[in-house]
Amino acid sequence: MKSTKEKILNTSRVLFNTFGYSNVTIRMIAKALQMSSGNLNYHFKKRDQILEALYFEMVATFDQRIEDLETQTPTLKKMQQEIYSSMKRMVAYKFFWTDLYNLLQINEPIKVHFDAVYERRKNGLSFVFDQLIATNMIKEFESEQQRIFLIERMITYSNTWLYASMLYSKKEFTQQFVLTQTNTLMAFLYPYLSAKGKNDYQAL
Repeated sequence: MKSTKEKILNTSRVLFNTFGYSNVTIRMIAKALQMSSGNLNYHFKKRDQILEALYFEMVATFDQRIEDLETQTPTLKKMQQEIYSSMKRMVAYKFFWTDLYNLLQINEPIKVHFDAVYERRKNGLSFVFDQLIATNMIKEFESEQQRIFLIERMITYSNTWLYASMLYSKKEFTQQFVLTQTNTLMAFLYPYLSAKGKNDYQAL
């Protein structure tokens, strides 16, 4: 059985996804749960605390994936699977990614964590590239700046694809649509793939 806190977080996430964080009040959340605002305040005194709890709930999986990177041998298939899983989780918390800039400005613990993870994500992608070079899946980079440029483009796309999709395509986030976005991000790698890498990429 779910705890009251879990029910509050799940209901808040649905409301935030539907109406946007800034448009949802504690009273609205309490009404959806059929409880008093006072009862809800016993668990979360401010809406900002709900935001923070949902953020760290969301990124727990992302953080673990980064931690596990160095224990794995990356392949293009594994990379595709990891990106797809991450994008699906982002859809489940889409309110955060569609209002990313503003939410980072109003919650310091979230901003501190997000900034720190940015550095870890850069290091993680660099590690993956080293492994793919070692297995002859991608070519050596011509310069360190070329590597950095690719890493930054991939991270930027992964942070903004959901917002851009809602802004321009207005499509439902079906499994096929998320897979298309996954493969769009994977396509950033294509110019750097070896002949072997291109064969594996075409098989995905």
